[in-house]
Amino acid sequence: HVQLQASGGGLVQAGGSLRLACAASGLTFSSYTTGWFRQAPGKEREFVATIRASGGSTYYSDSVKGRFTISRDRAKNTVYLQMNSLKPEDTAVYICAAGRAIMSTSTTPRGYNYWSQGTLVTVSS
Repeated sequence: HVQLQASGGGLVQAGGSLRLACAASGLTFSSYTTGWFRQAPGKEREFVATIRASGGSTYYSDSVKGRFTISRDRAKNTVYLQMNSLKPEDTAVYICAAGRAIMSTSTTPRGYNYWSQGTLVTVSS
């Protein structure tokens, strides 16, 4: 049974930092492309970051580029999202996903077939 567990959300002040974690069971992250998405109230799901299975190359949305960092710990089978210089606009439910995404689908939900529950990140002004 495949399960992704996202954690680490919370309340932070603007300019602060937070690290999210996504632990997997039933699959090995090193064999899958992993991504982070977020969804704010009244908004559609938005791509945040992705890391490839082979080579560990990463890609970020323009809105978080330079502030967020996605990484993978193979030993712990966990993917992280380090979020720095947080802004109120970053407030959302964050969800991690895994799949066989290729370049053309790694930034879209259709590139993933396994999803975690959401963890809420709230950034105050």
